[in-house]
Amino acid sequence: MQFYKYQGTGNDFIVIDDRNEQFNLSAEEIAHLCHRRFGIGADGLMLLQLAPDFDFKMVYYNADGTLGTMCGNGGRCLVRFAADLDIVKEKANFIAVDGPHTALVGADKISLQMMDVPSIDQHADDYFTNTGSPHFVRFVKQVQFYDVKNVGASIRYSEAYQPIQGTNANFVEKLDSQTIFVRTYERGVEDETYSCGTGVTAAALVAHVFQGMNSPVQIKTLGGELAVSFQGNLQEGFFEIFLTGPAKQVFKGEITSH
Repeated sequence: MQFYKYQGTGNDFIVIDDRNEQFNLSAEEIAHLCHRRFGIGADGLMLLQLAPDFDFKMVYYNADGTLGTMCGNGGRCLVRFAADLDIVKEKANFIAVDGPHTALVGADKISLQMMDVPSIDQHADDYFTNTGSPHFVRFVKQVQFYDVKNVGASIRYSEAYQPIQGTNANFVEKLDSQTIFVRTYERGVEDETYSCGTGVTAAALVAHVFQGMNSPVQIKTLGGELAVSFQGNLQEGFFEIFLTGPAKQVFKGEITSH
């Protein structure tokens, strides 16, 4: 089986051209491929499939082999993959688990339109919203030293979020009037990732509403820099949300299943 490895700000994915729909690996086999010691190593695995009325369909699996919710950086990487395959040129129109998406293809950046976000919930000093995946957001000081893995895991597995099978958790520091530093614990990876597209989107919207930051919000992650632009407000919801940043092929290869 031929595979490709792509990364967007350090969020890395195994990508497979499945337009013939021959992919039939189990959750255990997908988890093995994503394992960083015994497999290829990735935060998730994506299939590019055919879909009527769209350029392609995105199917996303978490690193533990389970079917995932929307992945923003994954979506950007899959658009780059589609452009590399000459399926799309300057614009892409694809369908994912959370509905249709459009994306703009630049020389070194992909701009992905995210789903509309109707609301943000506030719980004391913490926030929650769904940007295609569920996201908890908390502002902290000196986020580079924060215990993201352990605090994130405690929130992810807390009783409050069990009805939705747990949440992703983002820890955010405001660096200046237009820039935030975001670190994310990802459900399905069960660890911190270098970047999370739906997570930084959630953090940007929360920063706009509760920290007065205007669109586009500039974002620093462990894996690089992103930007989130949007229209709307807390009362009427947010729309025209675009996640912009780099997406690159790292390598390609073949793997033989045993």
